[in-house]
Formats: sequence, C-alpha cells, structure tokens
Amino acid sequence: MREIVLDTETTGFDPESGDRIVEIGAVELWNHVATGETYHQYINPERSMPLEAFGVHGIGPDLLESPQQPGPGAVTLRDKPVFAKVGQAFRDFIGDSKLVIHNAAFDIKFLNAELRWMGLPEIPWEQALDTLAIARKKFPGSPASLDALCRRFGIDNTNRTLHGALLDSEILAEVYLELIGGKQPDFGLSQVQGGSGGAVADDWRPTARPNPLPSRVTTEEQEAHQAFVDKLGDDAMWKRA
Repeated sequence: MREIVLDTETTGFDPESGDRIVEIGAVELWNHVATGETYHQYINPERSMPLEAFGVHGIGPDLLESPQQPGPGAVTLRDKPVFAKVGQAFRDFIGDSKLVIHNAAFDIKFLNAELRWMGLPEIPWEQALDTLAIARKKFPGSPASLDALCRRFGIDNTNRTLHGALLDSEILAEVYLELIGGKQPDFGLSQVQGGSGGAVADDWRPTARPNPLPSRVTTEEQEAHQAFVDKLGDDAMWKRA
C-alpha cells in the first residue's frame, strides 16, 4: 500500500482571495515504511509575500513589500518555477495514492485550486487522510498540533524553528505511524521489495508446509494418553473432540 505524507506552505489562507502555494514537500511510504523517495519543490507564487506568512515559514524574503536581504539559508522565490511548470510532475508523483496530511482540508483546498487553474484533474477529497482528525478523535480535548503530537510521542522536532514543507512531512510521517499504532502497526509482516517501482507483498497469507514436521510424541506417550482417556468414560471430552 503506497501512501504519500504531504505538506504545503502558502502565502495565506485562501486561494480564492489570491493566496498561492510556495512550497510542497512529500514523503513516500510503502506499507507504513519510508522508502526514501520524496518530492520537494519551491514555487514562485507570482505575487508578494505577506509579512504574516513570512513570519511562519521564512520563505520568500525577496517577495516582501519591503524586500529583506536574505540571511544564511534563506529561500528566495523569484527564480523558482511557477506552479504551472511543476504541477504535472507533482500530480504524477502522488498518483492515486492515499495522501496523509495534517489539517487536510487546508492543503487540498490549495492544491485543487492550483490544479484547476492548470486544467489538471483535482484531488478527490476522499483520497486524503487527515491526521488532525485522527488525533482529535484519539485524544479528545488535548492539543493536536504537529508540535503537540511530537511532544506526546517523544519525536524530535528541534529543527522545526520555522514551518517547512519537507521537514514537516518527515515529522508527520513519524507522528502518523504513532497515531495508527506505532512504527510497525502490521508487526513487520508487510515486506517492502523495492522503492516506488518495486513490488510489495500486500496480501500475504500463510501456506501449508511442503513437508510436515515429524511428531515429537513417542509411541509410549501416545499409549499412556490413550489409556488415560479410556478411564474417563464414554462422555469424556477427549472422545468427543
């Protein structure tokens, strides 16, 4: 079973009001095991960067109304591709795999707006699995932010000083596995036999041994057992079994 753990960063809250995606990060899982395959893309939103959004993710200092001098490691966006140039590659990467997203309604709303403006098929809402909803159901009344869940499960998020789509996807993958029962929810019975193009044993079933194991019960033990059963009478459970 292929799943994609996904996150986006944006310029704001509403694509219909002109906000756009500026970063997409995604991590591939096969049967709840990370394969090492990822998708990561910074995107030129073709608009200015609101100061409030910049304070959340620190992306696009060159797009602020009063542009700032980029600091060490700062990500500028003027030289990045627009969504129309990368949308098809992103759509191909996710395919029809289940999308694991924290607060899925937000990300799917933005992704579908961008895909719709390109004329590409939108992502069905039922393709998304919302870890925020899972956490709220599992821990009612408790904080369910990504940081709060990291604290609950003892997941190291010390590198998360600002939001970043790929880092948040990697962290969310760990949180997701804890939410569904730990890092080996299927007890390791699902064996990954390759990356995104490899075959996976999705429907493993036990089969009969080609050569049955020899009995460890001796002839003397069998005779002693039969003598004991005979003494129990005709209604003994051993005679009805």
